[in-house]
Amino acid sequence: MMMALGLFVFALETAPYQDFQQQVSWRLPSNNRVGRRPARQFLGPGDDLISLSGVLLPELTGGDVTLDVLRAMGDVGFSYVLIEGTGRYYGMYVIEELNTTRTIFFPDGKARRLEFTLKLARVDGGIEALAEKIVSAVMS
Repeated sequence: MMMALGLFVFALETAPYQDFQQQVSWRLPSNNRVGRRPARQFLGPGDDLISLSGVLLPELTGGDVTLDVLRAMGDVGFSYVLIEGTGRYYGMYVIEELNTTRTIFFPDGKARRLEFTLKLARVDGGIEALAEKIVSAVMS
């Protein structure tokens, strides 16, 4: 297992990703001051975005069914726990985007190569606080 998003497991058989990108930001708005540099105030964390991209070869790895499951997860709009195969807990994430590109086709039109990019955004909520408590208790 490479990673799990809720009950969806990223693995060679489903959707092995080749790229993992994370963008974390903090909110620091500025206020202009006369004769001085703008003052900044820390308001807390901003967006925490993760992008997973990879290539599916239906003869060896997941295919259309795998992408359909991710699409269905995005359709319901729920937040899902994101945990790496090493046990690292990332938090609760929603699916913002799923982009797919199909290339190299069989004679019947089915793609031999499916490229995907899944964009996730962290959300805070009551369930996340509970999950963090459980993770910290287990790690202690």
